[in-house]
This record gives sequence, structure tokens and C-alpha cells, in this order.
Amino acid sequence: MKYLRDVVTLQHNQEKCTHCGICITVCPHSVFEKTEGKIRVMDRDRCMECGACAMNCPFGAIEVKKGVGCAAAILNSLITGGEPTCC
Repeated sequence: MKYLRDVVTLQHNQEKCTHCGICITVCPHSVFEKTEGKIRVMDRDRCMECGACAMNCPFGAIEVKKGVGCAAAILNSLITGGEPTCC
């Protein structure tokens, strides 16, 4: 499932990353992948900004403002039945 293009706050710092793979395990939308032994963001637009990756990264290599932005607006509109707003 994709939300809106280029609005997610997700940041992955390759210098801090030890490529342990915890982010892959906890991400509900398969945003991350391990290629040639390194973790990378496969598709930022799939991120729903839940914050699971950042909360579980023991090395502080991932930052995301959970519950903000357009992805959160879309989820809230689905729950409340209202129109999504990114403001």
C-alpha cells in the first residue's frame, strides 16, 4: 500500500546503520530491504510513519516523525470517516 508521493519524514542514516535487519522485521509495509549485506530503503512512499523502525533501531540510524504528515492524515480519515487533510 502506498500513500502519497514524497511526503514521508523517514530518514535512514547509512553511517549509523549496522545492517542488523531489525527494521525489516518490524516494518509492517516492507519499506526496508537488505541487499548485498546492507539495509536500504526500498520504497519510502510505502512508509505509514508508524515509527516502529525508529523505536526499535538500537543504533539510532532511523528517524521518522511518527503520526505526522499526509500518511497519518489518510489513516485518520479512514478511522473517522472524514476527508484526509495534510494541514
